[in-house]
Amino acid sequence: MSDKIIKTKEEWLQQLTPEQYAICREKGTERPFTGKYNNTDTAGTYVCACCGEELFTSDAKFNSSCGWPSFTKTAPGDTVEEHEDHTLGMWRTEVTCKRCDSHLGHVFNDGPPPTGLRYCINSASIKLVEKS
Repeated sequence: MSDKIIKTKEEWLQQLTPEQYAICREKGTERPFTGKYNNTDTAGTYVCACCGEELFTSDAKFNSSCGWPSFTKTAPGDTVEEHEDHTLGMWRTEVTCKRCDSHLGHVFNDGPPPTGLRYCINSASIKLVEKS
C-alpha cells in the first residue's frame, strides 16, 4: 500500500464529480443497476476512484444480480479495510480504501464459493484499468 492520502473537503470537491464525492466521501450509495461497472466483464484491475489504489480484479468479479458490481475477494495486498456499519437500522460491514478512506460499499456473507463473500461496490468509487 502507498502512503496515506489526506485531503481537505475542498480538494476532494475539485477532484471528484458530485456523485463520486457523495458516495466516496459522504458514504452515499448509487441507485441499483445504474452504475457504469454493474454489467462490465472487461478484464483488468479496479482501482480507487479517489487515489488509484488497486482494490479488485476482474477475475474476482461476478454477476450477483444485486444491482452493483460484485467481487468475491479483494486484490492482492492489504488495500481494503472493513468497518461495522449500523446506519439505516441495519448491521452491515462497510468496505473502504485503506489508502484514502474512500467509501466503496459493503461486504456480505452470501457470495459464491470459494470465499462465500460478496463485495458489493459502488461503480462511482472505482475505475477500471483495462488489461492490455
